[in-house]
Amino acid sequence: MIVSHNELTAVVNKAFLGMRRTCGEADIIANMVAGLQMVGLNGIGHFNNAAQFLTVEKDCPADIFITNDGSLVVDLHGCSLACHLPVVIDYAVEKMVGKKHLTIELKNCHNRWLAYNELVKLAAKGLACKAQWNNGSSPQNTLYILNQGCVSPELFLSDHLVLAGHELHDMTIQLSVKSFDIADHSAGYARHINSSALNRAQLDTWYDGIRVDDAEWETLKRTATALLVENSEQSVKGAGELVV
Repeated sequence: MIVSHNELTAVVNKAFLGMRRTCGEADIIANMVAGLQMVGLNGIGHFNNAAQFLTVEKDCPADIFITNDGSLVVDLHGCSLACHLPVVIDYAVEKMVGKKHLTIELKNCHNRWLAYNELVKLAAKGLACKAQWNNGSSPQNTLYILNQGCVSPELFLSDHLVLAGHELHDMTIQLSVKSFDIADHSAGYARHINSSALNRAQLDTWYDGIRVDDAEWETLKRTATALLVENSEQSVKGAGELVV
């Protein structure tokens, strides 16, 4: 089925607000989901997966450490990346002043595909970005490269793990004032989703609407509705209790 951008962001916004989390901004997360869905990368599915755990995982700030070489190490304590990445990126961009390159090591995080839209925004700041992470399921390794002057990244997928000291729940993001050598970094990846395909998909959705999977859409709407009803019932009960 086809939905509008406003419909999609409104439902995600309600679903996240219903979770009553301290960390994470509903409107930003809604746009993260919409941005991923608009290029055909299953943003709703990734949010539905995240929603299964968002109500039970920790709701605390990330810990940020600066290493001797100036890199950032960020421990998300097993939380969704969607709740913390915008703040981490803002902090990292501030630390880029006077530097040509900065590495961010995100530790103990989930839902890394939802980083897509936040990383795309870096192009407007004149920065190039390279992100890489491993999954426990296929595809097992994902490489994201957004060079200067580009509006969409080059994506590379592989079924081979590239751990090299990184765990399955980590993500490495490199920011640079110079573009990355795509051919050099993407060697060995079996599948390539090029930026022109992502651009076309995004343009099509602005004209034709956003295509969504019926089952994923119903799951998202149930999450928003169930949490709102639950909160409403609790609110009514709380408001109606007698004070002795």
